[in-house]
Amino acid sequence: MDLEDNALGLTQEQTDKILQFQDLTGIEDMSICRDVLQRHQWDLEVAIQEQLNIREGRPSVFATEARAPPVVHDHIAQQVFTDETPEGPIGVRGLLRYVVNLVVSMCYSTISSVLNLLLSFVRNDERRLVTDPLGDVMTFINTYTSRYNPHPVFYQGTYAQALNDAKNELRFLIVYLHSESATETQNFCRTTLSDPEVIQYINTHGLFWGCSIDTSEGWRVAQSVGGRRYPLLCVVCVREHRMTVVARSEGACAPQQLLVRLQRVVTENEPHLAAARADRVEREVTARLRAAQDEAYAESLAADQEKERRRAADRAARDQLQRDTLHRQLQEEQRRLQVIAAREEMAANLPVEPLPGADVVVLLIRLPGGERLTRRFLFSHTTQDLYDFVFSNSQAPEEFEITTNFPKRVITRGTSNLKDVGLKDRDVLFVNDINA
Repeated sequence: MDLEDNALGLTQEQTDKILQFQDLTGIEDMSICRDVLQRHQWDLEVAIQEQLNIREGRPSVFATEARAPPVVHDHIAQQVFTDETPEGPIGVRGLLRYVVNLVVSMCYSTISSVLNLLLSFVRNDERRLVTDPLGDVMTFINTYTSRYNPHPVFYQGTYAQALNDAKNELRFLIVYLHSESATETQNFCRTTLSDPEVIQYINTHGLFWGCSIDTSEGWRVAQSVGGRRYPLLCVVCVREHRMTVVARSEGACAPQQLLVRLQRVVTENEPHLAAARADRVEREVTARLRAAQDEAYAESLAADQEKERRRAADRAARDQLQRDTLHRQLQEEQRRLQVIAAREEMAANLPVEPLPGADVVVLLIRLPGGERLTRRFLFSHTTQDLYDFVFSNSQAPEEFEITTNFPKRVITRGTSNLKDVGLKDRDVLFVNDINA
């Protein structure tokens, strides 16, 4: 695998992630593993979680667009399975019957679509108003689960989300349209869709979306795929870069019969998905190579300019460093002189230290460097006077706060007097450097 990885431009780390992803998810196709990891920016954890979400029927992160991608109907290549006609022409009469049925089916579908369009202008069908497509789907899933269990894992999102997920994941989308009024529905749900082999095959090979045609979302999808008989299963996948309805199974059928039909559809259309994966990988490799070439050209083009720029930048940096150092030294000297002048001015403007008395409090002040100051203050002196006294000392920091010993609280600088802030005689105060 090393030569293949080198050809695709994969690093050893990316190769290891592909092997880990394959081991944890059980996906055997290496191209699928690589494609999923590339779309998740090689985030192994996110890619694995995404696969777990899809297996549990939850929409992926790609299913955020409200609009569904266009779906085409290739009436020539589309396989239609019913119990009324054999699955393939046998002999001349069988071939003739097959051709006649095909022509009748196409004419019926066209005439039915035209009639439905004409009738829509003269009558109102409440199902045409799709107001809560997700609610329609979830209600159907809950109702179906309560009546028919087990069953394949239903995709828990709208039809548009399911189409977007199937397109981005390059997987088959199996659409089930349920009709309570159809006589074959109950038997089909209880026997065919409950069969363990059918459940395992559907869960393994594609996304399974279902809804009732009695709801707005189900009716809209039924009109889109052109079903005539229920229960109805459709298989949609990417074919020639478009989401295409490649097969339709109308009416009830036995579990083994449905398995044969699904296996036939998957076998015939898997090459289209493989081609889409290869095309996606080729586009990504081409884009990666082009980006690498552009990056190398830009680096080569900028190499000489970068050398000259660095030489000029080095000269400018040295000159700037000298200027900055000189400027910083001047600023520091100016700052030092300003602080000294401010301390001297503050000391000159301090209130006169009062004599001992009843309204006098002695405060013990400890500076961050261990120095101790003692001074008498009047209870009427403000906390601003206290801060001014501390700042006037040459050992005090330029920016500080004063706190009490126990319980510890900050003495706020302001106009409050010492008595109001709760200071008492012989209290010990601590000066804390804010910038320390």
